[in-house]
Amino acid sequence: MKLTVIGCGYLGATHAACMAELGHEVLGMDCDMDKVAILNSGKAPFHERDLDDLIAKHTASGRLKFTASYAEAAAFAELHFIGVGTPQQPGENTYDLSHLFSAVRQLAPRIKGPAVVAVKSTVPVGTAPRVRDLLHEFAPAGNATEVAWNPEFLRESCAIEDTLRPDRLVLGFEKEHSWAEAVLRQCFGKIIEAGTPTIVTDWATAELAKASANAFLATKISFINAVAEVCEASGADVTTLADILGHDTRIGRRGMRPGLGFGGGCLPKDLRGFMARAGELGAGQAAAVLREVDAINNRRRERMVDLAREQLDGDPAGKQITIWGAAFKPDTDDIRDSPALAVAQKLHELGATVTVTDPRALDNARKTHPELDYIDDPIVAVQDSDLLLHLTEWPQYSHVDPHRIASRAASPKVIDGRGTLNTETWREAGWTVRSLGRP
Repeated sequence: MKLTVIGCGYLGATHAACMAELGHEVLGMDCDMDKVAILNSGKAPFHERDLDDLIAKHTASGRLKFTASYAEAAAFAELHFIGVGTPQQPGENTYDLSHLFSAVRQLAPRIKGPAVVAVKSTVPVGTAPRVRDLLHEFAPAGNATEVAWNPEFLRESCAIEDTLRPDRLVLGFEKEHSWAEAVLRQCFGKIIEAGTPTIVTDWATAELAKASANAFLATKISFINAVAEVCEASGADVTTLADILGHDTRIGRRGMRPGLGFGGGCLPKDLRGFMARAGELGAGQAAAVLREVDAINNRRRERMVDLAREQLDGDPAGKQITIWGAAFKPDTDDIRDSPALAVAQKLHELGATVTVTDPRALDNARKTHPELDYIDDPIVAVQDSDLLLHLTEWPQYSHVDPHRIASRAASPKVIDGRGTLNTETWREAGWTVRSLGRP
C-alpha cells in the first residue's frame, strides 16, 4: 500500500519506518524542515533503539521519504495516519489538541477523493466526532473521507518491537463493516496474520484504550511505591515483597517496579488527561483513585530529596552531589517529566552543586536545565562527591565497580532510587547505601 504519516515526532517517525518495514510505500510529513532533513538523511532526530538503522534502510530503498508539504502528502495516498503530539495543557490536566486539529484542517482541503484518516494520537474520549466533522466540512471529498482510531501502545526503547509485534491491535470505527476497516486490515495484514489479537470497536472505546492502559500502569507503579513507604517505616524490603506479590497470577510482577516513580511524555499526561476528561463527563468520582496515584508518584521525588538531606546532615547547601541519570528511563534521550531531573533541580535550589551524567540525554538536559553541571563519564562525575544518587536505571551504572570509585568520592554515600544496584557489593566496598523502600 501507499500511506502517509502526518507528524514525525517519536510516534510518527517510528510508525513510518515500521510501515516501510512491512512493505508499504510511506511518506512522512512534518512541518519542521530541520526534522524532515534529518529523517531524509537516514537518521532519527531523537534516540530510539535500532530506529536509525531502520530509517536508513528504507530511505535508501526508496520505500520511505519525508516532506513538509501537506499537498504532497494528500496526493500521495488514500490512507493517512496522524501521529502529532497532544501534550498536557500548560497549567492544566487536559490535553492540548491544537496540533491535531491544525493537522486535520491543513490536510482536509487537499483531500480530493475517498480517503481514510487514521488517528494514532492520544486524545480525550469524544474527539473522533470533532475530527470527522472537520474533515467533512473542509475536504472536497466530503463524506467520502472516513475516520478511524488506531491507538498506539509504544514503550520508549522498545517502540519498533511494539509496532511490528504488538500485544494487541485496536481499530475503532464509526460504524461496522466500514471501508476504513477494510483499508486498515490490509495495511496491518502481516501483523494480523502473525496472530496478533485484533480488537475492532467503536470510536469511544478505542479513544479510551491508551489513556486507560497508562492510568492502570501508573496505578500499579504507585501502588508498590505506596507499599514502599510502609516498608521504610517498618524495616521491610519492598523489592522482595514485590517478588512475593508478583507470583500471584492475578497481580503479576511486570511493571510493578518500586523506586523513584514514573515520568516521560505519556504516563503522567495520560493519567491527568483521563482524570480531567472523567470530570468533564460528570464521572470525576470514578477517577478519584487516580489523583492519589499521581500524588504518590510525586511523593517519591520528595522522598528522594529528603533522603539526600538526611545523608548530608540535613543541609545540601555547599555540598557536591552526583546524579547518575537524566532521562526518565534507560535507553532513551527523553527527559520529559524526568524524576531524575526533578530531584536534581530541587537539590540545586537547596544550594547544592549538582553534577548530572547520562549516556544519551545530556544534550536535552542542558537545554532545559542549564543551571546544572554535566559530565559524560559516570566515574569521573563521582570525583569529590559528597553524595551519589542513582536515579535512572541504565544497565552500565549497575556494572560500575564500587571499589573503583569509592576513593574518588569525598564521602562514599549512595542512594539507589531504582533498586538495581547490588547493595551488598557496594557496602563491602565501603559505601553507605540507602534504597527507597529497603532497610
